[in-house]
Amino acid sequence: MSAQSASLGCPSDAGGRWQGGSEEGEAAATTAPPRRRPGAPAPPRQPPRPAAGTAPGPAPEGGFGSGPRGAMDSLRRLKRFDAFPKTLEDFRVKTCGGALVTVVSGLIMVVLLFSELQYYLTKEVHPELHVDKSRGDKLKINLDVIFPHMPCAYLSIDAMDVAGEQQLDVEHNLFKQRLDRAGNRVTPEAERHELGKEEEKVFDPNALDADRCESCYGAESEDIRCCNTCDDVREAYRRRGWAFKNPDTIEQCKREGFSQKMQEQKNEGCQVYGFLEVNKVAGNFHFAPGKSFQQSHVHVHDLQSFGLDNINMTHYIKHLSFGRDYPGIVNPLDGTDVTAQQASMMFQYFVKVVPTVYMKVDGEVVRTNQFSVTRHEKIANGLLGDQGLPGVFVLYELSPMMVKLTEKHRSFTHFLTGVCAIVGGIFTVSKVCRRRSA
Repeated sequence: MSAQSASLGCPSDAGGRWQGGSEEGEAAATTAPPRRRPGAPAPPRQPPRPAAGTAPGPAPEGGFGSGPRGAMDSLRRLKRFDAFPKTLEDFRVKTCGGALVTVVSGLIMVVLLFSELQYYLTKEVHPELHVDKSRGDKLKINLDVIFPHMPCAYLSIDAMDVAGEQQLDVEHNLFKQRLDRAGNRVTPEAERHELGKEEEKVFDPNALDADRCESCYGAESEDIRCCNTCDDVREAYRRRGWAFKNPDTIEQCKREGFSQKMQEQKNEGCQVYGFLEVNKVAGNFHFAPGKSFQQSHVHVHDLQSFGLDNINMTHYIKHLSFGRDYPGIVNPLDGTDVTAQQASMMFQYFVKVVPTVYMKVDGEVVRTNQFSVTRHEKIANGLLGDQGLPGVFVLYELSPMMVKLTEKHRSFTHFLTGVCAIVGGIFTVSKVCRRRSA
């Protein structure tokens, strides 16, 4: 009976061996190492387990987090975040196509970087709009105009206000330069022009009596009682409002050869340059032939004394501005070349002047003006008729608004962003081109 129970509780294994059913036998079966087939790799060695009932000890020296071995483990874990893995030098293949793409990309990158740097070094201008509250200022007009078919002796320059009266207290520094048909200077020095007057012609003072008092031919006034020269007679006529029709009948003009001098300059041209400083009100300035004078509060020019039948007002505006120049200013009339299609043409330029304040980075303030312009032209046949007067008229009015321009340095972060965009973009495009060419 005992034999049967022993045989039932301990069956035999595949090898025909019998094991006892005791606890010692079961423990031996679980702790015995498994059999390894011939040629199979050895299993990894397991670290020794701590005995039951004991707490695990501290990490041995050189583990993760301390010592050189811990630092190496940290670097190895950091490398897992590398988004730009490198290949070995042995697996890299260099080709001529790749070299060409690299050279071209490098040149383009250098050009774009230089352009970005040049843009960064320029100043940025911020415009603002304000109401012009300035009062009592002067308006400076800079001009340089050439009349290739109008002699200097015939040409006069006048500045008028909006009411048609000649402006008072006008500071000016205008010069006339005689030119020949080819545009070359006839005289080495220019003659200073008196606004609203003709230049005084010097006639040999030793040839006549210094104490003489010659006739003004009925044009005497409290200011002018003696007219010893042709210009004195013309000035007396001008103040009386009389037309100076025939200079050959005036003894002073015959003696000085006034008509001959007019004939000598008949085929010449004239260059007028300099500046005017007028009151800051609406008005006009004009270039017209003949001596100007006021007649019944009307501004007229005497053309009969010059005998001008074919008045050619062809002109070339080299420069015209209202105030100082500042960086970036545009004067729309600079370089304007206008040819008169017919005789006795009247050219009108309607100018809108906008006061401008330009503030530089270094703190300098430039007060000047910008302007826009519209041109109109027509034929002027009559001296006092509705057709107007032959000449070039610049009619200007002031805007109530003022433009303020402020210079500022460009942002360095914007420059840095542009550089990064150039480098990254060219690198990406060159890499795509390289892959397609491979």
